Amino acid sequence: MDVMKSRTRYSAWNLLAAAPGHADWAPAWREVEQPKSRYDVVVIGGGGHGLATAYYLAKNHGVTNVAVLEKSWIGGGNTGRNTTVVRSNYLYPQSARLYDFSVQLYEKLAQELNFNIMFSQRGLVTLAHSRHDLDHMSRWANAMQFNGVDAEILDSQQLKNLIPRVNFQDDARFPILGGFMQRRAGTARHDAVAWGYARAASALGVDIIQNCAVKGFIKHGGRVVGVHTSRGDIRADKVGAAVAGHSSQLAAMAGFRLPVVSYALQAMVSEPVKPVLDTVMLSPAVGAYWSQTDKGDIVIGGALDHFPSYAQRGSFAITQQVLAATVAMFPSFGRLRLMRQWAGIVDVVQDSSPIIGATPVPGLYVNGGWGTGGFKGIPVGGWTLAHVLATDQNHPLAEPFQLQRFHTGRLIDEAAAAGIAH
Repeated sequence: MDVMKSRTRYSAWNLLAAAPGHADWAPAWREVEQPKSRYDVVVIGGGGHGLATAYYLAKNHGVTNVAVLEKSWIGGGNTGRNTTVVRSNYLYPQSARLYDFSVQLYEKLAQELNFNIMFSQRGLVTLAHSRHDLDHMSRWANAMQFNGVDAEILDSQQLKNLIPRVNFQDDARFPILGGFMQRRAGTARHDAVAWGYARAASALGVDIIQNCAVKGFIKHGGRVVGVHTSRGDIRADKVGAAVAGHSSQLAAMAGFRLPVVSYALQAMVSEPVKPVLDTVMLSPAVGAYWSQTDKGDIVIGGALDHFPSYAQRGSFAITQQVLAATVAMFPSFGRLRLMRQWAGIVDVVQDSSPIIGATPVPGLYVNGGWGTGGFKGIPVGGWTLAHVLATDQNHPLAEPFQLQRFHTGRLIDEAAAAGIAH
């Protein structure tokens, strides 16, 4: 999404006089200009995970004296800089349980929040271009079914009927031999997810404070008891952090190191065209994936820039690689104009699985390490972080995803199973 357009939309949505004829629109959430001096819980990060955490703290646990602190505007980070894919096609049982619970929450989220998040379960197709791919995907789909997640093997003709725009010619650079599909997967509207959680959390009494940057932590006896911010000091019994690619920076402020490296993950969209792609389509071999928005834009995503970066733009090399793969897979797309390109900063962990729970510093909890899977994990990330903040007990879904796994060696390596290595 274009950053300036995004900023305008977020501001306009929450102003009474956003545009002529909209003067009687009520704000979607309460604007809190000055935070209170003390809260039961402070959540750092006003993206999807932070807002979901605040909402589930209030709804599931009755903890309403909560502040969400966002250094810019809510949803302006990775929540507004992704390709909006929701899926649970993971290999290991721990990951399958975590992500499929998130899909289940997404399926009911519009009704629960009374806000249309535009969740479209159009399905996700993963393509096989070799006999090795076919064997791997058969094992992958079988593992998903064993874990209780829907998966359906498709042959070449079935795929041709489903996605006819793809290059099925005999001389195609990437011949399509088959693949598999998760029909419950799909896409949701990224800003609607942020706005829906913000409105619902605010209605339950949560304070959402934008333009409030965290500068450091207040400690007493080695325990975090608050935060230093650009709006002054705020005390809290507990602090939760959900800041995606900036997780390692926040950990450094608190005095410990996270096993996280931040990379740029870029995406782009074409000019709008009539409906030509009914599903989300992924090709691990070419390192790219595609979907079409309700407006008609073709959304194109690809691999990480494999050098640490906080630049929200990505490299030309990856752009070139992704566009070359796009033209090879969809020759007709070669005539489309590219409208926008952007990148989000993702927090990649050694085993490509998240970290949800307590940190080495008492009083501070983290939700991070989602890599390229942060958007689809928003509901479950908020649900599980809220649980540990409210109860001091890890949620069963989050138990395998503690920092201790890097000491015990019980890693959950989803780099290959997640579709694109990350």
